[in-house]
Amino acid sequence: MAERSFVEEVKKLRLSGGDVFRGEGILAVTKALLESGVSYVAGYQGAPISHLMDVLADAQDILSEHGIRFENSASEATAAATLAASVNYPLRGAVTFKATVGTNVASDALANLASGGVTGGALIIVGEDYGEGSSIMQERSHAFAMKSQIWLLDPRPNLPSIVEAVKQGFELSEASHTPVMLQLRIRACHVHGHFVAGDNKRAKFTLQDALENPQRDVGRIVLPPASFVHEQEKVRERWPAAVKFIEERGLNEFFSEGADDIGIIVQGGSYNTLVRALERLDLADVYGNSKIPLYVMNVAYPVIESEVLRFCEGKRAVLIVEEGQPNFVEQNLATILRQAGSTTVLHGKDILPVAGEYTAAELLKGARAFGERYGRLQPLPAPVRKVIPLTELATPEPALPLGDSVHARPPGFCTGCPERPIFSAMKLVERELGAHHVSADIGCHLFSILPPFNIGNTTMGYGLGGAGAAALNAPAGKRAISVMGDGGFWHNGLTSGVANAVFNRSDNLTIVVDNNYTSATGGQDILSSSANNATRSTGHAIERAVRGVGVKWVRTLRRTYDVAGMRDALKDALTTKEKGPKVLIAQSECMLNRQRREKPLVRKAIADGKRMVREKFGVDSDTCTGDHSCIRLSGCPSLSIKPNPDPLRTDPVATVMDSCVGCGVCGEVSHAAVLCPSFYKAQIVSNPSRWDLVRESFRAKVIGWLQKGEAKRRAAYAF
Repeated sequence: MAERSFVEEVKKLRLSGGDVFRGEGILAVTKALLESGVSYVAGYQGAPISHLMDVLADAQDILSEHGIRFENSASEATAAATLAASVNYPLRGAVTFKATVGTNVASDALANLASGGVTGGALIIVGEDYGEGSSIMQERSHAFAMKSQIWLLDPRPNLPSIVEAVKQGFELSEASHTPVMLQLRIRACHVHGHFVAGDNKRAKFTLQDALENPQRDVGRIVLPPASFVHEQEKVRERWPAAVKFIEERGLNEFFSEGADDIGIIVQGGSYNTLVRALERLDLADVYGNSKIPLYVMNVAYPVIESEVLRFCEGKRAVLIVEEGQPNFVEQNLATILRQAGSTTVLHGKDILPVAGEYTAAELLKGARAFGERYGRLQPLPAPVRKVIPLTELATPEPALPLGDSVHARPPGFCTGCPERPIFSAMKLVERELGAHHVSADIGCHLFSILPPFNIGNTTMGYGLGGAGAAALNAPAGKRAISVMGDGGFWHNGLTSGVANAVFNRSDNLTIVVDNNYTSATGGQDILSSSANNATRSTGHAIERAVRGVGVKWVRTLRRTYDVAGMRDALKDALTTKEKGPKVLIAQSECMLNRQRREKPLVRKAIADGKRMVREKFGVDSDTCTGDHSCIRLSGCPSLSIKPNPDPLRTDPVATVMDSCVGCGVCGEVSHAAVLCPSFYKAQIVSNPSRWDLVRESFRAKVIGWLQKGEAKRRAAYAF
């Protein structure tokens, strides 16, 4: 199951020419693919592009009607290699994944694809996960596009521009025989708007035609001496063809040209933010009409030299808005202007931040500095400090910066997450056996490196947890521990981690967190998912795959919430005399997805008058010592503290908030760690039966009678 269903939204994909399409950026991309006559689509989910895969999965009936093959690829490399179908045949194909990690994984296939070139249009749709909303290292796709000579589109974040970029991307690819990368930033993926739809098109040349009439061109295969020819062909033939296409189609845009003797060059993805900043400075109106000339690079690579010189002609200075580092575009523009003998002054990272995301606040400061330097804005007047007599009003304390006044809140596991007890058990083992080197992986379990667990020494990529500890395979008193999720296991971990450990006779431990789907990317099904997926083959156990590559020591724990059991299994794996790689598979369904599925059903059942029982945990304030070891070993967001009700005790006591989902980890941790018996489990009954009411009435009377006697005894000693 995916995090979100698009079953209703995908019905809009059937709109025909002239209809107005309204919706999200991701849906617009899918509609544009249908209108482009695409033959096949593949990809791997990852923010901010996960929903594109979810939309495609929900639209399989529409795709099938148009003869379009759709695949949930095993990895980004698998997706990129799928574009091989466009090398010899006039087949339009598209793949999608997040950047830059996805691009890095796919790099081998993309480099080979770019070297030999394509016959049909090949479009790589990357979700540019950059800046404050990023979950990865701060890098961009631009460097890879330059390195492999893949043209990079960065359209303005509105639906008409995005749709046009998809369609023109295929045509640019075919005109220059080069794959094209379409970069969609987070805001572009989720922007809402409308555009006039066209008719969906079926490919003239089909996959069946390709199978029945195979074509072979040795010159397209990346093998010497053809690969040496490819390098020259890129520069002498494909690049000029791309430049000609971009110029003739006007893919880049000029706004307010000639309105001033200064100007701003901006990549398409930053256009909206820049115009908003200019509007705040009264240099543009609310409709985006700028008083300063703008050159919008919807094609970030290649840079079109003739358009740059045309825009800069007669201008005193231009500002290049290029997010991130290195400043590839700024360097390119500087070379173009210098070689042309232009006197236009080029500004970029000298006015704007050298690195980091260009938020509205940063662009506002940069645009103001540029405008003030060239007389378009008056410098802000120095703030006048008002002197208030002390007798009238006391001097207020200066306001602290936001970062100093708001407590840091590190990301952590969701309430009820089945991965939390795994690391609670690891902390318990650590108390007994000492600290171990832990090679972490990409996924929700990576939150274990932060408080309260503080577990994890490195992370090297998706499914590379095992490989990250490969060098630490030496005779010693301790074994290294590797962690990976089920998604990472099927993505890369089975071969690069587990099979590699078998081949090299590793003696380390690998923990595979099996929560039933790729939870980190939105809950998509994978090979080991238990869901009965009508279009995919599921139910393939991880344990069978692990044993299949030669692992002898394998344990499967089917309930991670059993902290004591998890602790004992970990201790056994780390102390056993048996040599060879050890794999511990920890199973429990992702609680977030489980709650998404079950909560609507429970609400409906309660509304229908059915008896429903919900379990919740609590803490007995009289028993709680205020030690808070339970919090340090759990970290559950539902586990907090409150003032001690006993006036003679000052330490706050633990408490369980109403967001508790009844997973029981807090109580399990307390008992496994032999901490305290203060946790209790309660049942909340909705629509109780007559027997429930009678039983509760009897309980209340008995407990009331017992408490009445206890109250009398306490009153005797009161003062």
